[in-house]
Formats: sequence, C-alpha cells, structure tokens
Amino acid sequence: MKPLQTSSGDLNADRRADYAEMLFASGDHTEAADLLLGALELAPQWAMGWFRLGEMQEASGRLDLAAQAWTMSLKLDPADRQGAALKLQLIGKGPAAAAPPSAFVETLFDHYAETFEAALVGKLDYRLPEFLEQEIRKARPGRFRLALDLGCGTGLMGERLRPIVDRLEGIDISARMLRKARAKGIYDTLTKADLQGFSYSADKPDLVTAADVLIYVGALEGLVEMVAGLLAGGGLFAFSVERLAGEGDFALQPSRRYAHSDSYVRRTLEANGFSILALEPTTIRQDRREPVKGLTVVARKAHAA
Repeated sequence: MKPLQTSSGDLNADRRADYAEMLFASGDHTEAADLLLGALELAPQWAMGWFRLGEMQEASGRLDLAAQAWTMSLKLDPADRQGAALKLQLIGKGPAAAAPPSAFVETLFDHYAETFEAALVGKLDYRLPEFLEQEIRKARPGRFRLALDLGCGTGLMGERLRPIVDRLEGIDISARMLRKARAKGIYDTLTKADLQGFSYSADKPDLVTAADVLIYVGALEGLVEMVAGLLAGGGLFAFSVERLAGEGDFALQPSRRYAHSDSYVRRTLEANGFSILALEPTTIRQDRREPVKGLTVVARKAHAA
C-alpha cells in the first residue's frame, strides 16, 4: 500500500501546518483551522491535511466545514486510509457503513505497531486475551489440534493460546503487526489477509479466536458465517465485542470502533448453528481513564448430523 503523505510536499505549507498544530494544542481550534486552510491553499492535493482540517473544524464546532474537509480528503484518497467516511457518518453527514474501510484499519495498525503493546498493555490495562483464555479453558479443558487466531496483531492472544494448541496460525491485515508477531516465534504460520474478504481452505481448525477484532467489523453476519464454514464440528469460536449500551444491533462509536448488543451477538451466532457456552460482561481496556465495557464470548459449532 502506498504510504500516507505526512508532509504536504511544500515547505511553506508544512510550516503553516506545524503552526496550526501549535495553535490547536493551545486550545485555539478556530484559528488553527483557518491557518491550516491557508496551508492547504498551497498544497491542495494533500489528503492527510484535509482530514486534519476536518478534525480542527469539528473541534471548533463548524461541522459543515468539517464535512467539506473530510469529503475532500475522501476524494483525494478514495481508499480512505484516514477513515474520513467514518467521521462523516459520526456527524450525520455520510451514510452508515456496515464496516470500516479496509485501508483505514490497515493504516491504523501499521502506524501503531511499534508502540501497540506498550500502550495497550502497559497504559490501558488490556487483559482481554487472559479473559478469553480462561473462558476457552472452562468451555473445553485440554488441548486443541489447530487454532486460527483472526486479527492476531502482535500475538497477544497467541501467547495465551500456544500452551494449549498443537498448531497455531495467525491472520492479520497489518504487515507491521505481523512482523512483531513473527519475532515472537509462537505461530506456526502467519498470513496477511483482510477479514472482510477472507477465505480459508486448509485443514479445519477446532478453535477460532478474534480478540478485540470485531470492533473493526460492524455487521457480524458475514464473518460469523465464514467462521462457521471453516470450523470443524464441535469447534469453538472465542471472541470479544464492545458492548452497545443503547438500542439496535450495532453502532459506530466516536472512537470509530463498533459496539454490538448482547441480543445481536446471540441471534447471529444461533442463526449460524452455534450454541453459546459463555457470554460474559468484561472490561476490555481503559480509554481516557474510563473502562470500555465489552463481552467475552465462547460459542460451539454443532457437530455434523
């Protein structure tokens, strides 16, 4: 994938953008947005600059101008590595999407790969792999023949799975996250793939995990159907979601992650032949010193008749 253009390519525009960031950090959001707009007059093809302008306009309360900036970012970068379409949806200026742009998810995790574990575990008290492992062991004590770790990232879930599986395979959209996972030496194979279009035709696993992954999926029907198709009869699907507090099946949050309702998770699993063994409320991580509420779920695929 072509890297993000973090510089406008124009020295004067970059200087103005840097000064705009200083103003923004000091709390002068309106002045910062106006200065960045001036920088973009010098570098009008800078998609990342237009996205940042949208954020500044949003912070200044000028949502119509924010929408114009994000629309321009999307026009210049149709793959939408910044996630402009999600920002437009959140302010009511764009259509609701059933999933985020794949390029946004890939770019996000490529960007955070180097600091991911230090931030998530060290600062945000992330313990979800530990919780999922406990639920897996309760649901089926003993070893698994083959486990498939979807959205494996740097291997935090894999570290928990390795002692209880004979063969462990990891899938992730981010090449840089996979590089971190590969350095740990815990996976038998690692594959770069997008879960939105993922297919798997090798030996059927008896365990599939997706720790803190479905928050970047939205509508679950396609993924759950895919997992049901690749799992061996009696196999387990262990995953987590952020818990939707309001009404509906799922919703995009200000964090640009999706939250899902208990009833939607249950209904989708049961429609695809799963029986639910555990559906437990949990705290996934901290976010701005507030707990992020979620669910850890373990479901079993029915045996073939």
